[in-house]
This record gives sequence, C-alpha cells and structure tokens, in this order.
Amino acid sequence: MSFLWPGFLFLLGMVPLMAAIYIWMLRRRKRFTVRYSSLSLVREALSQQAHWRRHIPFALFLLALASLVIAVSRPVTIVSVPTDQTTIILAIDVSWSMCSTDIEPNRLVAAEIAALEFIRRQGPSTQIGLVAFSGFAELVQAPTTDPELLQSAVESLLTARRTAIGSAILKAIDAIAEIDPNVAPSVTRGKPGVEPTPVPKGAYVPEIIILLTDGISNTGPQPLDAAQQAVDRGIRVYTIGFGTDDESSLAICPPWLLGSDPDNNPGAPQYYGYGQFSGFPQAIDEETLKAVAEQTGGEYYSAESAAELHQVFKELPTYLIMRHEIMEIAVAFVAIGALLAALAILLSLLWQPL
Repeated sequence: MSFLWPGFLFLLGMVPLMAAIYIWMLRRRKRFTVRYSSLSLVREALSQQAHWRRHIPFALFLLALASLVIAVSRPVTIVSVPTDQTTIILAIDVSWSMCSTDIEPNRLVAAEIAALEFIRRQGPSTQIGLVAFSGFAELVQAPTTDPELLQSAVESLLTARRTAIGSAILKAIDAIAEIDPNVAPSVTRGKPGVEPTPVPKGAYVPEIIILLTDGISNTGPQPLDAAQQAVDRGIRVYTIGFGTDDESSLAICPPWLLGSDPDNNPGAPQYYGYGQFSGFPQAIDEETLKAVAEQTGGEYYSAESAAELHQVFKELPTYLIMRHEIMEIAVAFVAIGALLAALAILLSLLWQPL
C-alpha cells in the first residue's frame, strides 16, 4: 500500500499526543480527588471490568482518528488484471560487434532468426514494434500486428558503430507513448518535456521492452538513467546478453549489413577483432543489464548460442501480461473510522451514561 498524499500522515502524530494528554488528565484528576476513609470499600465494590471500561471508548476514538488520517492521505493499492492485448518493443543492437562470427553465421543474423520466430509465436492481438540501436536508436517499425511488416523490418537491419543502450530504452518508451495515452514520452537534454509523476511502486503498464545487446553502452544517455524513466512510467525492461566471451573471434560485416554511418566505407567490408582496436567492448556488460532489468521489474537472460537465444525468447513472459491498475482505498478507511467512532460513542453511553 502506498499514498498519493503522504504528507498528511504527519497528522498521525496527534494520536500519541492525545493519548498523552488523556493520561495526564487522569493523573491530575487523581491528585485532587477527595480521600475518604471508606475508599477501600468503594474500590472493592468496583469490579476490574468497570475499570477498563472507562478507557475502551477513548481507545476506539483514537483508532478512528488514525483511520481517518490514513484516509485523508489517499491510500492506494495495486490490482493485477490479466489483459489479452499488449505491446512488445524489440530493441536490437546493430553495432558492428553484432557481425561477430562466434555464433554462426553471425550474431546479428542469429538474432534476426530468433526474433522472427518469436514474432510468429505471438497472439494475433499482440502488437510488436522494432527499435534498432548502435550509436543512436531508431524506430524501424511502429507497433503493429502485421507479421509481414515486422519480418521486413527485422530483415532490413543494418549495422553501425558504437552502442547506445540508454538511447534504445528511451526510443522504446517513446514508441509506447505513441499508442498508450497513459505513458508519457521520454525526457532528454535539449528536448522539451516534463517528467511525469512516477507511478506507485509495483504498478506496471501492459507494454514491455525486450532489449538484446552484445556489448557495453559507450555513447548516449546512461542505461540506468533511461531505465529510471521506464520505472517512472511503469514499463518493464527485459534484457538479453547475447554472445560469447571469445575475444579471438572476428567481427566481419559484409557490405549488405553496413548502414549509413558516416565513418563506414560502403565499398568494402569492415573487419576488427576484439582487443585489437580501442573503443570496442570486449565483453557483455552483464552487471548493467541485470541492474536495468531488476530496476524496472523485468529479468535478465544470457544466451551464448543461437539455440540458447531461441530458448530465451520462449521463456520471456509474454503470454500472460498483467495490467496493474491503481485502486484508491480511502473509502475503506473512512468506513472503518466512522464505525470505530460510532462504537466508541455507543459504548460510552452504555457504560457511562450522562
């Protein structure tokens, strides 16, 4: 349970304060009580039950006050509701390292084959979008249920230099915001926008992001900063680290996989080996990928072969996506407070009539 107006919870301090005043008044009244020689007889006449009856109405009143203060703070709870319609954004790394041949025929082609199989397995009401990222991120295909459009988009992927994982997450958020009015677009430097009010912890929208990469983010926004924007919007990010730790494998990008990166030489293939050129990652940044997944409520998967990648796509929780709705429960605390207050008045009149 969380609160929309948590600042009002400071009013709960009135409860112990009033209890202290009540105890002080009881002690003060005893100090000025007239002492009779026969007081012991009076005490014997009063039962123990009558003694604690004096304090029960006041205790119930304090509980009623606490319940009403909680109601004023607008408590909310998260309700999970199954949904038969969801949107999945596939964010696929297309940096040059995806041409590595440690996974045949190369990482990018293997990822494309696995992604296409994943798309074919989804239900007819599931919308899928595609984001490709290298030194920048681009929405290749807006969310759609058309498998032919998705196949063409996946097969059209081209490579470029660098890896911008943070940019990929932000671009995926924007793609979701285009189709879900409850999701605000991302906010970046130089781009106008206002950060939305973060959703309560544990609340998620029915859209998810699946991010596949084989390296380390080396440009663009920090991945964890971008992940926080996903958290604020209730978007889960599932991350996949794809590739082996074989530093001797070569990344060979044929001309038909080269994009329009200004540093590319379109007339010749690109060659580089891990550890031979500075600026290229030598291993998957699993620590960051795990942190992104954990921070957003998703999960991290590792795949070191095409078969493992196919299995990862099968294990992704895309068949039963839960929509998390925020339900305000202040009325329940109002009802409890009113009931306790009424009970306190009733018992006071029964046990201590005027």
